[in-house]
Amino acid sequence: MDTILVVNAGSSSVKFQVYSVEGEGTLRRQIKGQMDGIGTRPRLRASGANGDSRADRCYPIEAVANVPAAMEVAGDWLRNEMQVNPLAVGHRVVHGGAEFDRPVLIDHGVVARLDRLVPLAPLHQPHNLAPVRSILVNFPKLPQVACFDTAFHRTHSAVADHYAIPHQLHSEGVRRYGFHGLSYEYISKTLPQIAPEIANRRIIVAHLGSGASMCAIKGGQSVESTMGFTALDGLPMGTRPGQLDPGVVLYLMSEKGLSAAKVQDFLYRDCGLKGLSGISNDMRELEASDSFNAKLAIDCFVYRIGLNAGMLAAALQGLDAFVFTAGIGENSAGIRARVAEHLGWFGVTLDAAENARHARLISRPDSAIPVYVVPTDEELMIAQHTLALLMNGKSHDSRTKRVS
Repeated sequence: MDTILVVNAGSSSVKFQVYSVEGEGTLRRQIKGQMDGIGTRPRLRASGANGDSRADRCYPIEAVANVPAAMEVAGDWLRNEMQVNPLAVGHRVVHGGAEFDRPVLIDHGVVARLDRLVPLAPLHQPHNLAPVRSILVNFPKLPQVACFDTAFHRTHSAVADHYAIPHQLHSEGVRRYGFHGLSYEYISKTLPQIAPEIANRRIIVAHLGSGASMCAIKGGQSVESTMGFTALDGLPMGTRPGQLDPGVVLYLMSEKGLSAAKVQDFLYRDCGLKGLSGISNDMRELEASDSFNAKLAIDCFVYRIGLNAGMLAAALQGLDAFVFTAGIGENSAGIRARVAEHLGWFGVTLDAAENARHARLISRPDSAIPVYVVPTDEELMIAQHTLALLMNGKSHDSRTKRVS
């Protein structure tokens, strides 16, 4: 069976999925798994196409001390027990910078260029690249494809792309990129099948999870995003603050004596819902809490979503639909209801019963703006890009051979 392996690596976990390649390039998920607790309590869990358990194993810390070790353990299991020998591996890479505006085949040169973007995504980029390096060393002939969270937003206009800073800095790459692009791309490609009446119109998609952002989409293309140069901007997130006056950073350095490295660590790990609540970065825990600060964290999260919806509607010059996606957006009826209240001035009216059962369309028939819940699938998007690039490469190779 021909397969595509998709890898999404973080600091303490490696998520992976295996897709079979069927007739006419159809992809079907065969295995979904992850190695988590890397360096603390390593555990491999995986399920099959029907959700049946394929693995649930714990390992000693020293056996899975880092991401490359996790890749080796998970890879051995896939090859030796599941008989998976993929045609190619697709990776989620958070930052593609100004250079990479589409998926690309990986070689050592590409890795070196992506490594230079680590300061722009320190929470993600090093971990995204760790399994890439591991595979390059151990399986140098296996094709790997990098799929970027920034690429979908490269359709932004120059006005949306620029900060009000000297142009030289923009030329060096200091610009608004936007993130969660693989998720937004999946939603954009899915809407023509599930809601064709709004698919090419003016849509705001709210990707609400531990990382959270919103995107204005028109005609299937990104027009504006709440995130900018790094994944810190926009909405409050699990541990990141979202929109922040740059003066706060100057204050932390000049008055609190924090180094640049400590400020970076603080902004990526100690702010957002975690910082506001003093309890947790997990929305489920906050919703279950009676703490004043937990309620404040939720209030700020919802308020900022409503505020940014107005900004994105202005970028679109109107609004025809609103879509919730990602962990919180797909699973928290309470947050969706609270956000809908903030969208009331758009004429949004929510159907409480449909919202409670997590229906696809959760607005009432008389709502001026339809509101949808659409589960995202970034891994499938990566698999599709990987297969397309692989097939294009083979087609090019065959044409070259015939010409010669």
